[in-house]
Parts: sequence; C-alpha cells; structure tokens
Amino acid sequence: MPKTNIKPIDELAALITDRVLELVDEGTPTPIVLIDGRAGSGKSTLAEKLQNELFRKGESAPRIIHMDDLYEGWDGLEAGSDYLHRMILRPLVNGKFDELGKRQRQAEWQEFDWAENARTGNWREFRGGTPLIVEGCGSLSTANAELANLTVWLEVDEPTRYQRWVNREGNDEFFGRWAAQELEFYAREKSAEIAELVGA
Repeated sequence: MPKTNIKPIDELAALITDRVLELVDEGTPTPIVLIDGRAGSGKSTLAEKLQNELFRKGESAPRIIHMDDLYEGWDGLEAGSDYLHRMILRPLVNGKFDELGKRQRQAEWQEFDWAENARTGNWREFRGGTPLIVEGCGSLSTANAELANLTVWLEVDEPTRYQRWVNREGNDEFFGRWAAQELEFYAREKSAEIAELVGA
C-alpha cells in the first residue's frame, strides 16, 4: 500500500477509522493497528481518538494496548517490542493449538510492574473479535508490521516532544536514555519508512 502524505492528527484519525471499518466489512475479525513514533509524538492521544471515533460509528470499542505496560523498565524498549510480538500479535494472528489440537487465536500477557521493576503485574487476555490498537515506541518493528493490518508513524519535532515529556513525567531524567534506545531501534527497523500512514 503506498504511503499517504503526512496528515494532521484529526484527519489521520478519521482516515484510520475508515480503513478499520473497511477491514471489518471485509470480514477481518481482529483488525490490528500499530501506532509508533518518538516519545511525546501523540501516540496515546491518537489511540484514544480512534477508540472514540470507532465507537461513535457503531463499531465495538477497540482494545488498546499501551507499550508502556510491556516495556521492561527504562531500558526495555527492545524487550517490550519483542514481548508484543511473541505474546500478543503472533498468538492472535497465527494462533496456537490447545490440548485438544484446536487452533486458538487469543493472547495472554503479563504487564510490567514499574514500581517493582519486574514483570509481576496483572495478567491480561484478549480473544480478538474487535479491532486492536497498539500504541507506543517499538510497536512498529519489521516483524510486528508483518502481523498488522495498518501501520502508523507520528512525526513531531523534538522541542515539542521534549516539552510533552517533561509535562508528563515531571522532569527530563530519562529523556536522553530513552531517546538513545529509540534511535537504535528505529535505525534498524526503519519504522518511519515502513509505516503506511504518517501523521503529525
């Protein structure tokens, strides 16, 4: 699918909503949308807009998975992306066989507990049947893109992203540390280049 020119976030949300509804009409049981971009680019905001817009148009509210719940701490971008692939996307798309030999397409995963700095958080489950939106840095790897129906990249200038980070976290203590992981990951995975849609 050719890449669409950069869209404002509201226009992008409307475009993605239409694409997801088309997938549903075509019989796709669990349309998967990946939203990536550097920290502070507006990924969670876009995900919420999509959820509201899809619900408003009569579709069952999509499930949103935040990469923040999958990272293994401040150095865990890479691990979070891999965990998304192994524990959520691959089981949903390819399925796995139960003890009776029947293929089951469902995902079960455990959230990362930031306070404990360990993967000891709540277990979650998703059986599909409604759209899935995954938002966060590292969601759009080459491997993950192959399992998704629609991939999105948000491009926002660094001063804006930095200010959003400080407003959200209260300081910039981990900004540089996280940015270094982003640069390495995106240079390798070419996330911005492989995204089908780009917004700002």
